[in-house]
Amino acid sequence: MRGRNPKPETRRPKEIRRPKSDCGARLSSAAAVGTLAGRASNLFGFRISAFLRVSGFGLRILAAALSLLFAQSLFAADTNPATNSEIPALRPPHAELAPTYWEQHGVAVVVCVVLFLALVGVAIWYLTRPKPPVVIPPEVLARKALEPLGQRAEDGALLSQVSHILHQYVTAAFNLPPEELTTAEFCRAIAGHEQVGADLSAALSEFLQKCDQRKFSPPAPAPPLSVVDQALKLIDQAQVRRLARR
Repeated sequence: MRGRNPKPETRRPKEIRRPKSDCGARLSSAAAVGTLAGRASNLFGFRISAFLRVSGFGLRILAAALSLLFAQSLFAADTNPATNSEIPALRPPHAELAPTYWEQHGVAVVVCVVLFLALVGVAIWYLTRPKPPVVIPPEVLARKALEPLGQRAEDGALLSQVSHILHQYVTAAFNLPPEELTTAEFCRAIAGHEQVGADLSAALSEFLQKCDQRKFSPPAPAPPLSVVDQALKLIDQAQVRRLARR
């Protein structure tokens, strides 16, 4: 075995295959590829002849192309009129705007509003301001207080009320100190008062002492004093004194 040379491998000759019957179609496609139209048709992987065939896809493409062309023609007709391509003439300028009412009369309106508000404020203050108290003369007050007492009986209550009214009148009429004084103290106060005078002070002291005697004396039949009438007469006498002092 070692001395024997190995037999060379026998190789079979390659079989030469003949082209089939469609070799003509392959040659025609190869020839088409060689031409310019063939190159363009196979450039994007499809053939132009596919669009030329009557099919649904081709009809849709054709309709889309026609619609685009029609829309382009309409847009060109609207934007570029064929009749007149010149720039239209400019319109005449508008007139100058007149000033508004506020610009003309703004200051006058503001001044009128401020004056109106000021007048309203003054009117409100005048109507709501505290009115000064009406000073009623002391003789008027005394007479108004004494007149209703003329029909009452002369008892202790009436005598005290008439004496009190007369005290208030003399104090207010002759500017005496507003103090609560007894009859004796009051008589001493008016006795030395220059404005009251000696005659008026004596008459007032006599009347007030009679009222005190009748108030504190035991009840006994006595003629009436007519204290209301006497008090009114003393007020008249005091008014004469006041006018004489003026």
